[in-house]
Amino acid sequence: QVQLVESGGGLEQPGGSLRLSCTASGIIFRIDAMYWYRQAPGKQRDLVARITGGGGTNYADSVKGRFTISRDNAKNTVYLQMDSLNPGDTAVYYCNAEVTPTFGSFSKNYWGQGTQVTVSS
Repeated sequence: QVQLVESGGGLEQPGGSLRLSCTASGIIFRIDAMYWYRQAPGKQRDLVARITGGGGTNYADSVKGRFTISRDNAKNTVYLQMDSLNPGDTAVYYCNAEVTPTFGSFSKNYWGQGTQVTVSS
């Protein structure tokens, strides 16, 4: 089994910054792409950022230039640095990872439990 645990959410003022972390644990042979999604109340879950196993990144247009995704492969951890926050960034943020549990097995996507980010004055 694989578990993803997020941390770092909270309440921040507009213009402020937060850093989210997500660590994978359990039976892990390799982690390929890792993702951050977010879901605001009454809305669908949307992709925020993606980072490949080689470090290539992609971002939603709404966060380009403000958010930065990174990873530490030695720690099985993905980060999301969020700067210049605005109320539109308020949502539950979820991490997702493509994990191959053992050599020769198929990869599977796993989700974290989510962490609340609220941007308000």
